[in-house]
Amino acid sequence: MSPAAWITGARGFLGRNLARHLSASRTEVAGIGHGHWPAQEAAAEGVSHWVNADINAASLDGLLAEAGRPGVIYHLAGGSAVGPSFANPLEDFERTVHTTVRLLDWVRRQVPEVPVVAVSSAAVYGAGHEGPIGEGMVGTPYSPYGYHKSIVETLCRSYGQNFGLRAAVLRVFSAYGAGLRKQILWDLCSRLASGPDGLTLDGTGRERRDWIHASDVARLLELVAERLPGPDVPVVNGASGAGRSVADFAGLVVAAWGVDCEVGFSGKSRPGDPVNLLADVTKLRALGFESRVPLEDGVRDYVAWFRRAAGR
Repeated sequence: MSPAAWITGARGFLGRNLARHLSASRTEVAGIGHGHWPAQEAAAEGVSHWVNADINAASLDGLLAEAGRPGVIYHLAGGSAVGPSFANPLEDFERTVHTTVRLLDWVRRQVPEVPVVAVSSAAVYGAGHEGPIGEGMVGTPYSPYGYHKSIVETLCRSYGQNFGLRAAVLRVFSAYGAGLRKQILWDLCSRLASGPDGLTLDGTGRERRDWIHASDVARLLELVAERLPGPDVPVVNGASGAGRSVADFAGLVVAAWGVDCEVGFSGKSRPGDPVNLLADVTKLRALGFESRVPLEDGVRDYVAWFRRAAGR
């Protein structure tokens, strides 16, 4: 097996996808985060060592003793959606910001040579962007979640500049895939399962997003870890580069479900939802990365997974 990779938040949606990807390439994976995860279930997801604990010096010391020195640390722990950050901003701050500074300071003291890849979000860009957004176009975040991810990036730069820690940041856009139990895909499938004649969604339907499949995010995280970490803390967008409107996306879901259901829009946007969130993928292409999962295929796979999970 290759040297161990650690994943904070390995039990989450993107964490599981990353663990499966890395273990398939014979990288030993250790994880830390919240939730009871029996060893057999964790191993089935590619995680050989799991620590159910807050991310702090004591728990990280315990993982080091159990799993050995990591070759790379992928930092995926923290808040994972805009909505909950409005409902409980303090909790989101603690999960996202406190977790990050504790991890970085532990790395500084215990394994300063180990690179860290931190997952951020396109939410740091805020609203008001009409076209594709480059990494240098950071604006004012539109939500507590976006502000907290921006602080994560600042902390990484601080530890790089002041202590020489090698890190990189991946700003993930609209990640999706089997196992995701929130956001528009989950909501649409949950409502379609009740057999409605029509659906009404928030917004106008003209909002555009850049969806990227979770398996592609996992591949990209590994590539970033191999190519980018340094004390200057490079940032790269994590996206497909192929924006689609929300109305088109909803149409793909309905078609994959196989029903004749009209989708309408309320015209009212939810807090934290920008009109357009599209990625400039110039830096991504320079790394040689291309998404492999077309949106149509990814949506069909998700609908099939949802039906299996729901017993339909």
